[in-house]
Amino acid sequence: MQNLKDKVAFVTGGSRGIGAAIVRRLAAEGAKVTFTYVNGKAQAEALVSELAGRGLNAAAIQSDNAKEGAVSAAIDQVVEHYGRLDILVNSAGVYVGKPFEEHTTGDYDYVMNVNVKSVFEACLSAARKMERAGRIITIGSCMADRVAGPQATLYAASKSALSGFTKGLARDLGLKDITVNLIQPGPVDTDMNPASSAFSDSQRAMMAIPKYGRPEHIADAVAFLASPANSYTTGSVFTIDGGTLS
Repeated sequence: MQNLKDKVAFVTGGSRGIGAAIVRRLAAEGAKVTFTYVNGKAQAEALVSELAGRGLNAAAIQSDNAKEGAVSAAIDQVVEHYGRLDILVNSAGVYVGKPFEEHTTGDYDYVMNVNVKSVFEACLSAARKMERAGRIITIGSCMADRVAGPQATLYAASKSALSGFTKGLARDLGLKDITVNLIQPGPVDTDMNPASSAFSDSQRAMMAIPKYGRPEHIADAVAFLASPANSYTTGSVFTIDGGTLS
């Protein structure tokens, strides 16, 4: 059953990892999915071809969320092509990890521009275009609540901001029946944090279920939150992390 048949979805950072799993799942549910990528043109084109081979609808747009105006311009393209926007998934994110005293204000601007400002910009653009019963879903991080080690101060700060933003935006858009929710993944096996890395055992040791998640675990949650079944859940934060430091 395709719960999102003919819905129009836009996913930032959808060419690989969690974002790609979300694109695959929304397309499989029948949505017309457009996703952005920064540098991974070959990966993006391969994903579009893969889904087209399965009879599914997907398209890719090169867009750098670090640049002001880029994500809203991409959303404009989607609305111009399809005539509407039903689902926004903010999946793009960056991490700069190093000793705190080695950071620069340029690092701050880069991380905050991608992880927070572009989410604000995408939601602002979407809110002006979505009709009733739209869906906005943002991918954060469990590190917003629990920072288990050093060199993550800036990243944790950026992801923490998304919780307050989500709760406030849910209030602002509730009268239009637009739901706004946040998913906070823990360790997920992607190229950014592979389950085979030198640090993976220490991460497993902090989990109630001591194994890495799969990108599909996050995509499953997105599919529910984007579906007609979710008409009454908004302003909520869903942490999917195997019980990290629970």
